Amino acid sequence: MTMSAGWYLRRLSRMGPQEVAGRVGDAVRRRRWRSAPPECPSVTGARFTAVLPAGTIAALPPDAAKRLVAEADRLMDGHAEYFGVVRDDLTDPDWWYDPKTGRRAPSGYAFDVPYRSEDAVGDIKQIWEPSRHQYLTQLTAAYAVTGDERYAERVAAHLRSWWAANPPLRGVHWISGIELGIRLLSWVWIRRLLDGWSGAAGLFEDNPVAVKQIWHHQRWLAAFPSRGSSANNHVIAEAAGQFAAACAFDWFPSSERWRADALRSLDRHLRGNTYLSGLNRELATEYHGLVLELGLAAVAEADAAGVPVPASVRLVLLRMTDALAAIVDNWLRPPRQGDADDGYGLVVDGAGTNRWGSLLATGDAVFGRLDWWPAVTGTDVRTPLLAALIERTEPSVRRPADRPAHFADAGMTILRGPEEIWCRCDGGPHGFLSIAAHAHADALSVEVRHDGVDVLADPGTYCYHGQPEWRQYFRSTLGHNTLELDGGDQSVSGGPFLWTRHAESRVLTVDTSGEDMTRWCAEHDGYEGSVHRRRVELTAARRELRVIDEVRGPRRAVRLAFHLGPAITADLVGKRAQLTWTRDGEDRAAVLDLPGQLSWQAHRGETDPVLGWYSAGFGRREPATTLVGSGFTDGAEGFTTVLGFRG
Repeated sequence: MTMSAGWYLRRLSRMGPQEVAGRVGDAVRRRRWRSAPPECPSVTGARFTAVLPAGTIAALPPDAAKRLVAEADRLMDGHAEYFGVVRDDLTDPDWWYDPKTGRRAPSGYAFDVPYRSEDAVGDIKQIWEPSRHQYLTQLTAAYAVTGDERYAERVAAHLRSWWAANPPLRGVHWISGIELGIRLLSWVWIRRLLDGWSGAAGLFEDNPVAVKQIWHHQRWLAAFPSRGSSANNHVIAEAAGQFAAACAFDWFPSSERWRADALRSLDRHLRGNTYLSGLNRELATEYHGLVLELGLAAVAEADAAGVPVPASVRLVLLRMTDALAAIVDNWLRPPRQGDADDGYGLVVDGAGTNRWGSLLATGDAVFGRLDWWPAVTGTDVRTPLLAALIERTEPSVRRPADRPAHFADAGMTILRGPEEIWCRCDGGPHGFLSIAAHAHADALSVEVRHDGVDVLADPGTYCYHGQPEWRQYFRSTLGHNTLELDGGDQSVSGGPFLWTRHAESRVLTVDTSGEDMTRWCAEHDGYEGSVHRRRVELTAARRELRVIDEVRGPRRAVRLAFHLGPAITADLVGKRAQLTWTRDGEDRAAVLDLPGQLSWQAHRGETDPVLGWYSAGFGRREPATTLVGSGFTDGAEGFTTVLGFRG
């Protein structure tokens, strides 16, 4: 996908004067660096002292360590999976190769590489992901656990290979700040976990090539921060990586300044990216997890280096952790809201580790759990590693006495019923900043689970670049459990990460205190001349969810969509769908009674146009049933849908 002139004009229209001036300065600097790149100063006497406390590795949970080593052994055999693409070439990777398209990114000056063009470069996510070097943090963690030097030697070989293939400012890996920031954080932990291996110093602080790479990564991040309308999770990753490196690799004349600047940026943007309720402002749950991981990792580096951190940093992370504990279902799954690209801040665990349980376990270790928090039964490696470095402090603010159900600033409400019925209602802002890059056109959508199984599902994200028709579908209004008018989205898209007009929603009523019934009602103005209002009522005694949609305004064509999870089998007869699935070997069932004013059809796995799909993770998709009712907005009674769970 290449960007048109029209896209650049639309993108420019979402910037303020300060951002425009900053980007002009960036362009000038890029041109200057082409012929006169900055030079790394000479470094002598560099040492790495940010090691783990004695006994940390020995205290790791045995089952978590076993999963880690099993994962490391798969990696040693060259096997990995990135975004649905299975690879077996990681024994000696080609750092610029995309196995999905078979293309190899071009060489040359980094800022000349057309990374958005899949035809020229390949799938950029497939190329970038291994070079975050998070699989190397897994290998080094396995070395720390086992003492087996095979892991350490493989890590050293791959780092030397990467540094040789990717000299500063050359090629595709010097384009995006988030990639440089996460890579720096990985290098810090690689060096930390290799401590005790005889080759560690020779690989890092005594290696001029490594020292040069570390300096150039930090110099790049200092020069090209994400700005203005792009200051979302990317700027958090840039600041966290810069700060971690400036703490752990404090070998350069600029280290103190980089550390101070990165900490100021981290503090500012953590607050800017997070509502007071603790939810991430991008309203994309996976980025909530990414930002929380990055923030905790940065605090670990600060405490390891004895660098004071503003109280506001820990406060934001505390609120984020409490918010996460509040919104997960009984299987510790959070909402599937907005974009998701499987991005992690720090990876030291094996397959099968629950990411969200790990974050809550870390929150317990660092801040202390509240009585209403859900229980975390699994174990992980990352929590004891971070907890060994982070100084536990007692929060000086009042935390929620009971489990919050409504987050007014984010417009998110969680209704809960018997037998672990969980329902998310969306009445919040469209997204974050002027471009709302990771938002979906999902105003007033609902997401319903029963004992952790997606019944009315948010279909997910699937892709970013290269497949515009799929990107458009998974972001669309029709791609969510809400109502579409006249075949258009509630918000207007200007590109794959750009919305030029945002629907405005407001929550009208919320009542989550009733023992038998909980209620939510909201409306949005995304369709000019009309207002869509939705009421949701969850009745505990009947185990029933009722959704009432009303449209005020002129007569318009309407489509009402309900996306079923991939585990759900649907038998649609007229206006009623019988839903069945299994959970842990037990048969489950529900009945979905659909509005009689609309004509209903079931769609599954269709491609022309795209409809009836579910994406469990980035780059992966599978057919799932979508029920679509079509008609017009005649009548004042509205459209009533009833989902009843059977015993």
